[in-house]
Amino acid sequence: MELDATTRIARDLIRFDTTNYGEGKSKGETEAAEYVAALLEELDLKPELIDAAPGRTSVVARIEGSYDRPVTGNRPALVVHGHLDVVPADPANWTVDPFGGEIKDGMLWGRGAVDMKDMDAMILTALQEILGSGRRPNRDLVVAFLSDEENGGVYGSHYLVDHRPELFAGATEAISEVGGYSVDLNGERAYLLQTGEKALVWIKLVARGRAAHGSRLIHENAITRLAEAVVAIGRHEWPVRLTDTTEQLVAALARILQVDPQRMSPDEVVLATGTAAGFIQATLRTTSNPTLLQAGYKHNVIPDTAEALVDIRTLPGEEDEVLAAVQQIVGDDIEVVVMHRDVGLENPFEGELVDTMVRMLGVHDPGAPVLPYLLSGGTDNKALSELGITGYGFAPLRLPAGLDFPGMFHGVDERVPTDALAFGHRVLTDLLLEY
Repeated sequence: MELDATTRIARDLIRFDTTNYGEGKSKGETEAAEYVAALLEELDLKPELIDAAPGRTSVVARIEGSYDRPVTGNRPALVVHGHLDVVPADPANWTVDPFGGEIKDGMLWGRGAVDMKDMDAMILTALQEILGSGRRPNRDLVVAFLSDEENGGVYGSHYLVDHRPELFAGATEAISEVGGYSVDLNGERAYLLQTGEKALVWIKLVARGRAAHGSRLIHENAITRLAEAVVAIGRHEWPVRLTDTTEQLVAALARILQVDPQRMSPDEVVLATGTAAGFIQATLRTTSNPTLLQAGYKHNVIPDTAEALVDIRTLPGEEDEVLAAVQQIVGDDIEVVVMHRDVGLENPFEGELVDTMVRMLGVHDPGAPVLPYLLSGGTDNKALSELGITGYGFAPLRLPAGLDFPGMFHGVDERVPTDALAFGHRVLTDLLLEY
């Protein structure tokens, strides 16, 4: 079966195992970065490969825009970026090889199919179509394929912002992952455009006690103390707090679903969206999920230390308040160590870029409403915001109603319809030509 270019490139990228285990442990992105750089060189571009550490390679290229239209001054540059790393995948849990890039049932399967080697491929084929036909994008583009996003961008976006900020000179806006995809709302297709994202606070809980033989009566057991703290933080019900973005979204969802937002809570409105709630519900509040436990070294030895990792995502600007609350929840005898912290973002659902993204979706899927939403996770737009660059999520995909798209992110049997990749290529191509 002959594949279109976007599916083929996404498949090729999936076959590079770029697993990122976090905390600096990774299989590396260098081979995938070299593959991307070769494709860019075929377009007569001069990509730069930048290593933040051995094997942790990012690719950045600049493309001159077309300035044949009447404008007042030069248009600011647009950053178009994706990441090359992926989270781990256990083959024993998958029905296909997670790094095989298999095509079946009209879908491309594999780790990175939606997070985010699909967008990487769409960027590349959009450039191939534009530059290969002798045209230019409507403004300068900074195209970046970054390492280490799944570890907060320490060896990727943050490294480039800290050490090579000149790469992004003249850029004021950016587009990247987890936005522009469709959801089914009672049989009506709508698109979620990501205008912001929650803040990231990764913490470690440390409990200490008394080391002893496992047969003794020990009340100062570090594992017991840690377990109590983990249960407390994992089961804590954080209150709903709507931001400007989520207020707009809940109101729009209520109109489309024909429900009364005065008689239904924001949670109830969001849950009525079906699978779309997988992303949206977590944006109404802070979340705190324990993700890793570590303690002890032998069955009959009580350890003196036990640790747990907790992934906290707060609403923008609430990081300090939430950290103070966490300490109260787990108690004073538990040490709270901040391992990594990054800002939350909330941008307006207005302006020329937003208008153009909405218009392009309307061209390719007439009549489908486009709604703003706040991403419960995070992207490399956090790092770019330090340079004053306003980032949006726009990896356009027209998806079938029955696909649990939020469940594909970091999930088992990650996959994306091949016709959705073709749709995204077309929308992104037109956006880069128009904006």
